[in-house]
Amino acid sequence: MLYYALVFLVVALIAGALGFSGVAGASAGIAQILFFVFLAFLVISLVAGLFRRAS
Repeated sequence: MLYYALVFLVVALIAGALGFSGVAGASAGIAQILFFVFLAFLVISLVAGLFRRAS
């Protein structure tokens, strides 16, 4: 998932450099959403791992 966030970020940067502001904004928004979803899954995974070791 982090890979897709980075891909959309690169697309946003290239589109922004070429002047396609609509595409750049949409790609940046998607990259941001994917990044926060990745962080949420990371936190859930770490907490589940801690509970599994404690039991």
